[in-house]
Amino acid sequence: MNSIAIFVDVQNIYYTTRDTFGRQFNYRKFWKKLTTQGDIKIANAYAIHRGDDGQQKFQDALRHIGFNVKLKPYIQRSDGSAKGDWDVGITIDILEAAKDVDTVILLSGDGDFDMLLNKIRKDYKVTAEVYGVAALTANSLIQAASVFHAIDDDLLL
Repeated sequence: MNSIAIFVDVQNIYYTTRDTFGRQFNYRKFWKKLTTQGDIKIANAYAIHRGDDGQQKFQDALRHIGFNVKLKPYIQRSDGSAKGDWDVGITIDILEAAKDVDTVILLSGDGDFDMLLNKIRKDYKVTAEVYGVAALTANSLIQAASVFHAIDDDLLL
């Protein structure tokens, strides 16, 4: 059976689906779809912890579905800008997981991950699938993926 590792850039998926469709991603439906394609060995969702009740409920829902939720604190800088980036953490986890699974699935449109996908495909011979909002996914990431899945009505609430 195909072994699968899933990595979700929660902020990226939240903002791209909201800005494009005005709707949220349906994680439960996504999970059900993937369970028919293989055995989910790892499922990490990377989010920013702001401490509000709505986010806590969402994170609890992700855990209930089967995701391991990894949190970083939300940092507000003195100049008003904010920081909360999981790119390095996602990269490290994908590099580790790619050694032990057949398929790595990344939910993100961030082009910073293109080199990572090229590396794991070449070095570990894994299938690298990407789910993202087509209009807001970097072309370099789409090209680096073995398969690109455009998020559309089928995977939205």
